[in-house]
Amino acid sequence: MIPVGKIALWVGGAALLVYLVLLALLFWFQRDFFYPAPKMVVAGPGPGAGYEDVRIRTADGLTLSAFYRPARAGLPTLLFFHGNGSDLEASVHATRALAARGYGVMLPEYRGYGGNPGAPDEQGLYRDGEAAMAWLAAKEVPQGRVVAVGNSLGSGVATEMAARHRLAGLVLISGFASLDRVAQEHFPVFPVRLLVRDRYDNLAKFPAVTCPILLLHGTADDVVSVANSQALARAQPAARFRLVPGAGHELAFLATSQSEILDWLSAGA
Repeated sequence: MIPVGKIALWVGGAALLVYLVLLALLFWFQRDFFYPAPKMVVAGPGPGAGYEDVRIRTADGLTLSAFYRPARAGLPTLLFFHGNGSDLEASVHATRALAARGYGVMLPEYRGYGGNPGAPDEQGLYRDGEAAMAWLAAKEVPQGRVVAVGNSLGSGVATEMAARHRLAGLVLISGFASLDRVAQEHFPVFPVRLLVRDRYDNLAKFPAVTCPILLLHGTADDVVSVANSQALARAQPAARFRLVPGAGHELAFLATSQSEILDWLSAGA
């Protein structure tokens, strides 16, 4: 008969092995988890929609797709960065009401998404954001007329742009304090915060943001917890923070979010 102590050792060893294997999988495949990039090329919004199908060039030599609709005279341009599982079609949907009111929209697509070359990572997405900023500058849209809008993962890119440049405003929808914090919330039994390579540490960058800020978060968001936006609001007490009762992680695509943004912009941000 096998001693109970030896059985316990075997079971414990097997459990530890499974744990380590899962930990290794989380580490090696983390970018597949964070960037489930849609590969399908999105067609433009169509004739009469007022968008241009444009190309932007990154500092590391990639040519990326983007949709652009110029602003009506006197109104700012919204530079929209979508979430990790979205694409340009989703960006058009999330900004449709804003564009209809005459606000300009610049909708860049990330590297590795929608048929674009390259592979997404934190520094790469920052280069994509800078390429969009440079393209707007070449179109004579200055920094001071740009409002960066970031949804979910896009909150990391939008915050980076607002920390680097003197923008007209920053809007975060379902934004996070940092990506590693969100990952730790989803995998509490693993030391995820020590393993995540792409951190998008919005909370650390918030003190460097000098423009007006709007934070929107749904109370039923089970992907990025409300605690993330609450932490950001504490770091920037002057920010306007709106909780949307019952809304989940799809908040950016609800009429409520565009209405909140319109009200904020109309009030002079």
